[in-house]
Amino acid sequence: MRKLLKSFKTEINPTSEQKVKINKTIGTCRYIYNLYLSHNKTLYDKGEKFMSGKSFSVWINNEYITNNPDKGWIKEVSSKSVKKSIEDGYIAFKRFFKNQSGFPKFKKKGKSDVKMYFVKNNPTDCRCERHRINIPTLGWVRLKEKGYIPTSKDGWVIKSGTVSIKAGRYYVSVLIEVPDTEIADNSNEGIGIDLGLKDFAIVSNGKTYKNINKSARLKKLEKQLYREQRCLSCKYENLKKGGVTQRANIQKQKLKVQKLHQKMENIRADYINRTIAEIVKTKPSYITIEDLNVKGMMKNRHLSKAVASQKFYEFRTKLKNKCDENGIELRVVDRMYPSSKLCHCCGAIKKDLKLSDRIYKCDCGYMADRDYNASLNLRDAITYTIA
Repeated sequence: MRKLLKSFKTEINPTSEQKVKINKTIGTCRYIYNLYLSHNKTLYDKGEKFMSGKSFSVWINNEYITNNPDKGWIKEVSSKSVKKSIEDGYIAFKRFFKNQSGFPKFKKKGKSDVKMYFVKNNPTDCRCERHRINIPTLGWVRLKEKGYIPTSKDGWVIKSGTVSIKAGRYYVSVLIEVPDTEIADNSNEGIGIDLGLKDFAIVSNGKTYKNINKSARLKKLEKQLYREQRCLSCKYENLKKGGVTQRANIQKQKLKVQKLHQKMENIRADYINRTIAEIVKTKPSYITIEDLNVKGMMKNRHLSKAVASQKFYEFRTKLKNKCDENGIELRVVDRMYPSSKLCHCCGAIKKDLKLSDRIYKCDCGYMADRDYNASLNLRDAITYTIA
């Protein structure tokens, strides 16, 4: 049976010594990544050949640390983490050379998502029990969510993982090999899902999932975030003017802002997870979604904030993973498909349909909510690609 890797992410509760090791490793990885970018930039300015990840790793160990004894702290952290940061930089350059992305950006302290990488080297590494996990160079680390990660006693093997920090909290993410699920032989009807801003998701079976960002809970957090951000901005302004505001107070205020951002992100992610779980529980034979041009939608300054908060890309990624687990076929319709303008009854296309027209009215007498009409058209779409 074919195998696939599944990711499990949960919060951990490391000791003070383990926190120091994690912070030190992440700081070193950030430094090495930035050094790899700046070194290749220097070589380019001199007209010399580009240095690959492997060559740079050899150069670091044999020349850079030897010529700079004060940089010996690089070898005090996990070598696997350091090599992974070099590999990430090499991949970023490869994407740049293929015109798939812009020039790699330097990672800023406290702002970039840098992680501590670890891999299973021997049988005693990466073992997991109900309440703790064994991480190389850290030892046993307690889990806050007990029983979420499959344990080693049940035969599950952790291949690799990362430790990350966000808003002062520590997380571990592990990759575990699980058996692949074949496409299920479901006799249930397929469904179409139309994503939007007014409502988050409209399903062809009649179910509508509201926009969580319009809830009172998130609106209250947004107001609180606005106040805390304004307070942080005032502290920075006082510091520029030579005020008495201490940098320690600024760090405390930054942490408050980060925690609010994290709380709002967790609420949205939880809503997406529950929505997908409820949709997949109906066990449809297939699910059809539209290939949204999110990048183009973000260029509209009036809608960019609403589009970003809906997290369409995260929804599609998690839906794909959930469909793979349950053997459901995920179909993706081209973004040029006129799902909203097409009449589900007679097949006519209403070219003059405006975004403000929330009810679809056709000359044949058909009338329905425009988003529900779009979900029906997505369900019955003939041309599509399988994700």
